[in-house]
Amino acid sequence: MEKHNKTSITIFFLHGLTGYPIFYFLFFMLCLIMYIIILLGNSFLITISILDSHLHTPMYFFLGNLSFLDICYTSASVPMLLVNFLSEEKSISFVGCGLQMFFSFAMACTECVLLAIMAYDRYVAICKPLRYPIIMNKGFSVKLVTSCWMAGGLNSVIQTTLTMRLSFCGNIIDYLTCEILAVLKLACEDISLNVFLMMISNIFIVVIPVVFIFISYFFILFTILRINSVEGRKKAFSTCSSHLTVVIMLYGTILFMYMKPKSKDSHATDELIALFYAVVIPMLNPIIYSLRNKDVKAAVIKLSKNIFSQRM
Repeated sequence: MEKHNKTSITIFFLHGLTGYPIFYFLFFMLCLIMYIIILLGNSFLITISILDSHLHTPMYFFLGNLSFLDICYTSASVPMLLVNFLSEEKSISFVGCGLQMFFSFAMACTECVLLAIMAYDRYVAICKPLRYPIIMNKGFSVKLVTSCWMAGGLNSVIQTTLTMRLSFCGNIIDYLTCEILAVLKLACEDISLNVFLMMISNIFIVVIPVVFIFISYFFILFTILRINSVEGRKKAFSTCSSHLTVVIMLYGTILFMYMKPKSKDSHATDELIALFYAVVIPMLNPIIYSLRNKDVKAAVIKLSKNIFSQRM
């Protein structure tokens, strides 16, 4: 590994999954297909929620933001990832690395907070249905989403700035992207401040939202079980099943990554799991919300009929 100081580094080399070069083209094709599905699927959900007036509710406002987040998150890393899968150099500029780190980290943090807000929305809808229009009014919904974006952006500014101002002893990142923890491993100086602030950040961005989601669904489940009719319980649960599925996938992947036992061969597994987190989950989100949501299906049928009637 070449030795550099901070000022001499203008480029980083991404050496993730270097032990599996024969699979690079396969990874390229899979990521390309999934990225196209992400762009189309999430754009479709955003478009439907805007065009159909029946979907002008807080739930679909949050869902539209989640879809936009998934597009931004994957667009921050996947295009460069696709290029590097077919390139022998597999490099990224210092500035490009910082920008990729900022946007990826900001979108990931924002999504964690947004999922907690969506859990609160489902809690109010099921546990306090009569007060739902008053509590979850348009102004309050906009404030909640704005706070999510501000929390994610501010946290990413702090973490990225503190990371990119460090002096680095090398420019080879043993990862597929400019992931913040992978870049910190190259630092030549004390990173205790970075680690401390990262720990504080994880408490506010990951731990507290998870606890909030858990508490929300505890009360949701308690309320659903008190409903007398089976049909009523099914209808109530169906309104939050899609969100719960996405939460389990997202946090299940994160917990598996950080809580599984480490071994000598675990690094490649970690990178594949990270790839799943970065590409597969954003691809599945619009599919889950479309297939398991009667309102979205009805909106699609209505829009299709309108388009067909106009052509006739």
